[in-house]
Amino acid sequence: MKRLALHLCNTMLLLGYAAFAQAQSSDNALYTRSTLRDANGEAVFRHICQGCHMPDAKGATGAGTYPALTGNPRLVSAQYMAATILFGRHDMPSFKTSATPNHSFFEDAKLSDAQIAEVINYIRTHFGNHYSDSITAAEVTAMHPQDNPPNSTP
Repeated sequence: MKRLALHLCNTMLLLGYAAFAQAQSSDNALYTRSTLRDANGEAVFRHICQGCHMPDAKGATGAGTYPALTGNPRLVSAQYMAATILFGRHDMPSFKTSATPNHSFFEDAKLSDAQIAEVINYIRTHFGNHYSDSITAAEVTAMHPQDNPPNSTP
């Protein structure tokens, strides 16, 4: 009887470890250079944005305050969202590509102008948001400062 109990405990431990390992390699894992390079708007949201704004885009308050992306009146302006992503806001870092590296933790999390446009359009049409207009990569590119030409690929 003790052997059976020991065998069951070992089996449960192995199953738990396997589930943990699978969870660590799931699509919801943090971004990597390879996953981010070809990520579309939804994937960018899943790999970066939901870490602070939560998977349901309802935001969070705790160690910091992360605004909701659902029902947020500021999302009426796609250009506001682009400026926030390009230049950062409060404690949110900038995710724009740059010709000169900034050696920050987020350096590998740079987004192309097309990805910035895609994630904005994704957020503005999901999570209960129903904005019918969209922003293009060219419009995001036009928002870069003229003295720092954008790099359209991460």
